[in-house]
Amino acid sequence: MNTSIEVEYWVIDTDGELASPGALADISEQTEREFVEPLFELKTPPCETMTELRTTFVEQLDTVLSRAAAADKRLVPLGTPINCDSIDRRPDERGRIQKAVIGERFDYAKYCAGTHVHIEKRNVTDQLNTLIALDAALGLVNSSPYFHGERIANSARAHCYRKESYDEYPKHGQLWHYVETVGEWRRRLEDRYDEFKRAALEEGIDESAVEEHFSPDDVVWTPVRLRDAMPTVEWRSPDTALPSQVLRLTDELETVMERLHHTNVEIETDSDPRNTGHVSSDGIVLPEFDVACDLAEAAIYDGLESTDVARYLGRMGFSVEEYHPLSTRIDGRQYVTTSDARDVRLEYASRLEEDVDELVQSMNADGERGR
Repeated sequence: MNTSIEVEYWVIDTDGELASPGALADISEQTEREFVEPLFELKTPPCETMTELRTTFVEQLDTVLSRAAAADKRLVPLGTPINCDSIDRRPDERGRIQKAVIGERFDYAKYCAGTHVHIEKRNVTDQLNTLIALDAALGLVNSSPYFHGERIANSARAHCYRKESYDEYPKHGQLWHYVETVGEWRRRLEDRYDEFKRAALEEGIDESAVEEHFSPDDVVWTPVRLRDAMPTVEWRSPDTALPSQVLRLTDELETVMERLHHTNVEIETDSDPRNTGHVSSDGIVLPEFDVACDLAEAAIYDGLESTDVARYLGRMGFSVEEYHPLSTRIDGRQYVTTSDARDVRLEYASRLEEDVDELVQSMNADGERGR
């Protein structure tokens, strides 16, 4: 099953200040700027196996880090920049229209860096529902509890996206209910597109501009998206994180998604969050939607410290004890100054570089053993 990942990183200079990616975004077709100046995205092509995905991702990232070092720049794997001055949005007509519709709250999204996992479309309804049910798995890699220096959640990024940016347009940025058919999902997309278009016209945006820059395929920023252009089912819930964490999460997620093609997927009724859901040889059982939402909420605010979340993810096939989210290592202060935030960014830029070095060494050792 083809799988690919997209990971966003903050770019900093040698002092820990946020910086533009510059030439880093032009290294290949897999590297690009994001919609705000200091954010950089690395994308892998679709890969048939996790071994191929791991090799591709690590080699790409190793190349980027080498180029970054030559330019006195570094990458930071944190869900938010912790604390910083205002971040500028790159000039972009799509972003201008979104800002006009959503308003000032859209600015919260400028401080968010995430991970997106693309899964090849197969049993699409089961894939959509299972990814919705697994939203709480974001808690495995939460990587920043701070926004503008204030501690707000174990995943400050998820809070900013869901509770702030899209507070007035929840159906555009929050988790959707399970579906019975793909047609039902597509009708929802059409409804959201029509809703967005009406709001844009009310703000004086020309209809042709909306139609040029938006379509039902890309008008929403929900945690789970159906991407016809890719074509994939996309899981957008997790923060950015260390590469080894992203790869472990993708591997275990892909295992669940592969299993659902060979078994039955059912949705429980009257779920108890203390024992709901499981992935086994007998099938995949998903919790009721409201329970899945409660678990996701707990994952955002409490992370793996929530016993219900940790046990649920274990039942759903994740090796919870193998994850050590960065948020828990950074946490502990109610407020982080901009100076301290620069130090944190530098520390985790070093952690990222060490993580990639270890992954490269592991791949080389595996290659030697395979000869």
